Amino acid sequence: MKEMVLAIVGRPNVGKSTIFNRLVGERMSIVEDIPGVTRDRLYGSAEWAGNSFRVIDTGGIQLANQPFQTEIRAQVDIAMEEADIILMVCNGAEGLSEDDHFIAGLLQRAKKPVVLAINRIDDSSRMMNIYEFYELGLGEPMACSGIHGIGVGDILDCCFELMPERVDIPEEEGVKIAVIGEPNVGKSSLVNAILNEERAIVSNIQGTTRDAIDTAFVHDEKPYIIVDTAGIRKRGKVYESVEKYSVLRAMRAIERCDVVLFVMDGEAGIREQDKHVAGYAVEMNKPIIIVVNKWDIVKKDDKTMNEFTQKVRNHFLYLSYAPIVFVSAKTQQRVHKILPIVDEVLENAKRRIPTNVLNEVIGDSQVTTPAPTHNGKRFRIYYATQVGIQPPTFVLSCNDPKLLHFTYERFLENTLRNAFALEGTPIRMIARKKVSE
Repeated sequence: MKEMVLAIVGRPNVGKSTIFNRLVGERMSIVEDIPGVTRDRLYGSAEWAGNSFRVIDTGGIQLANQPFQTEIRAQVDIAMEEADIILMVCNGAEGLSEDDHFIAGLLQRAKKPVVLAINRIDDSSRMMNIYEFYELGLGEPMACSGIHGIGVGDILDCCFELMPERVDIPEEEGVKIAVIGEPNVGKSSLVNAILNEERAIVSNIQGTTRDAIDTAFVHDEKPYIIVDTAGIRKRGKVYESVEKYSVLRAMRAIERCDVVLFVMDGEAGIREQDKHVAGYAVEMNKPIIIVVNKWDIVKKDDKTMNEFTQKVRNHFLYLSYAPIVFVSAKTQQRVHKILPIVDEVLENAKRRIPTNVLNEVIGDSQVTTPAPTHNGKRFRIYYATQVGIQPPTFVLSCNDPKLLHFTYERFLENTLRNAFALEGTPIRMIARKKVSE
């Protein structure tokens, strides 16, 4: 049996994300005193009394015609469909509302077990506030405080009483892919095209995706996990605290992924900010694929793709090793090429080069192109060995590490790339002084 799933639903600004964060034990969901901050489903793992389970945080549902309500409703519907238990959260400090009645009606039609949590009952003086919520017809209201943790344990006990027996399952396995890029370049649309399922809200409004959402899927009998992250802007240009959390989450997604898809807007062209976004993945030594999206609406001829490729190479000199694929998430043009390239660059990132072959290549390069002299001294490599993968990492035993100029280091990197299949992956080289015997 699969691990049990708990979905948290409710109107905006009732504290759903605060409860979610308390359950999963970390600040995964954005917490801000602004209605409508959480828009997409956000998944987390939690444990209570020795029982592990999964939690889904959802966007707030409103009767009023607010931005994204159609998309949020769709996401909540999916969350409720996936869930075994639904936790409806209401705001005990504000009392019962029309939106609460509307959501209760949706839950009754869902025909899933529901636990009713009345949040923000921070002290005994507010206990009387919970009784009006009996009107919702969802059973006994349970008082809690997400901020202080009061009553959360009782709510979880109640949830587990309603859950059928289940067995623990291991964490999802598969190639982890982080989708990054500036806001509004089509990341969510690309994720949907790859998954062929409306898993993430797609909108032309910048900043639509605020949370990073892990989605496991299988392609050609191989497991993958794709993470759609919030659009990244340069740190200095991130003003709102909500957006700061989005950037932090995207950074965490990059940190734990195997391969990065760096998405650019083919119609808008290369923007200065793109360099900063890609730089995050480079700093973390992640394999990277450059995905130029919206290629279907670019005015082009038979030279346009080559010209754009050259522009990318000129602007992203530090990504000369990254493959470039031109796609249209909207029409799915060339989207099918992405996963095979993901597999290839990950294989390259895990590549191990035999020591004897490595030293032969390094030795030949020093003969044909010796390092430049500095104060009458020349950098010389005596022996090279690979000490790690993801990324491939090489230790160069040499006469003096200080003599290794960055231009010669780049030459050595290009030499290795020309000799071995290392497209898409960064390379690390560590120069160490040879220890005299």
